Amino acid sequence: MPNCSFCSETMAKGTGALYAKKDGSIFYFCSSKCRKNQLLMGREGRRKKWTKSARIFKGKEKKATS
Repeated sequence: MPNCSFCSETMAKGTGALYAKKDGSIFYFCSSKCRKNQLLMGREGRRKKWTKSARIFKGKEKKATS
């Protein structure tokens, strides 16, 4: 199961969206909120308080090892 490219949340099988750019890079998004923040607004997930990647970046949450 892939993680969201913006917020690092794990996505259940059969949910979310895959976005492939012309240069071959692939992004997985759990919601349209994450997709719009990264692609349209050019934001980074680790700088938004509501994302899991921000909590990991600031040391408030441990990264899950799998």
